[in-house]
Amino acid sequence: MMYTPPLLLRNGLTMTLYIALWANRNWKATIAAPEPPYQEHVFTGAEDTPIFGIMAIPENAKGTIVGTYGITGTLDNQWYLRLLGRKAYADGYAVVLFDWRAHGKTAELSPALTSDGIFEGKDFVHIAAQAKAMGCPAPFWFTGYSLGGQLALWAVNAAETVADWGPELNIQESEMAGGAVICPSLESNRSLSYLVNAPLGKYLEGAIAKSLKQLLWQIHATHPEAIDPAAIERANSIWGFDNEIVIGRLGFDSVEDYYAATSPLYLLPKLKKPTLIVYAADDPMFDPTLVSELQHLSTENPALELVLTDHGGHVGYWNSEAGQRDSGDRDQWWAWNRILEWWQKFPVLDSQVIDVRAAKIS
Repeated sequence: MMYTPPLLLRNGLTMTLYIALWANRNWKATIAAPEPPYQEHVFTGAEDTPIFGIMAIPENAKGTIVGTYGITGTLDNQWYLRLLGRKAYADGYAVVLFDWRAHGKTAELSPALTSDGIFEGKDFVHIAAQAKAMGCPAPFWFTGYSLGGQLALWAVNAAETVADWGPELNIQESEMAGGAVICPSLESNRSLSYLVNAPLGKYLEGAIAKSLKQLLWQIHATHPEAIDPAAIERANSIWGFDNEIVIGRLGFDSVEDYYAATSPLYLLPKLKKPTLIVYAADDPMFDPTLVSELQHLSTENPALELVLTDHGGHVGYWNSEAGQRDSGDRDQWWAWNRILEWWQKFPVLDSQVIDVRAAKIS
C-alpha cells in the first residue's frame, strides 16, 4: 500500500526531526482512542531480571501485543509506543508495554545492562508467558521500532526455540504468533559507520550518545557498584558505550564482534513465524545498502513481509490528508495502521498456528 507524506516531509532527515522534535507535542490530539486502563506489573525476564511493564486487557480480547521502544527513553516519554497502546487496545487487543533492560523503571529495579537482543528476545517471551498467566490471551505478537524493532526480531527467534530453552515457562511456541516492526536496526556495524560519517549523522549519533551517558549515570545513582564512573566518563559515543560498558560483561572481544552477533539481519533467513517489517528507503539512521538486502531476504523467506516505502524517515510515517484518504485511515499514523491492519488479517486457528500466506498486505 502506498504511503504519501506531506510535501514538506518528503525527506528522510526532515521527517525524522519532525517526529522527534514536534509531533510529540500534540500526538494525543491526533487520535480519538483514550489511554487504556493500564496496571503496573514487574515481570521476571531472562536470568531472573526484573522488567517493569504496564498491562491492559479489554473484554473479549482477540490477542495480545507485547512491545517496547528504541535505543533511549522510558515508558513515561516514549509517546510513539503509547500511541500504539491506545490504538491496539481500541482495536480489541490486550497490550503489554515494558521498559527494556537499563531503561526507565527497569533500570531502577536492576543493574542489568543492554545486550541488543541476546537476553531481550527471551525477555519478550518471559513477559508473554507471565501475561498469559494473568489473563492475556494468545496469540501474542511482538513489536517495537528502531532498536526496539531489533529486540522484537530477536523475540520472534526466541519464540521459535522456546521449547529448547524455556520449557518451564508454560507458554507454547504456537501461542506466539510472530512480530511486526517499524524501521528496525538490522546491521549495527554498517549502520553506525554510515551514521557517524554522514554530514548530519554525526549530530544524531552525538545526541543519542549523550542520552546513553545520562542513562548510565542514572543507573549508577541507583546501583553505584554496578558501573565504574571512569568508564561512564569515557563512553562518549554509541560505540564507546558498548565498548566501555557492555561487551566485557557479555564475553565479546570487540564491539564489532558484538554487533555482528546481535544484528538481526542474519536472523531473518531463519525466521519461520510471520514477521512484518515496515522500512523507509530514506531512513537517515541506517546504511542505505541494507535496502536491497532486505528486499532479497523478504523474497527468499515466505515468513517475512516487507513494506518498503520511498519516504518515511526513521520511525516517522506521518501521513498526509490525501494519504489518509487513500489508505482509509482515521489518523496520520500510517505505519502503526498498517501493522494493526496486518495483525487483523490473520485467522487464529484452533491450534493457534498462523498461516503465513493468509495475511499478505494487498
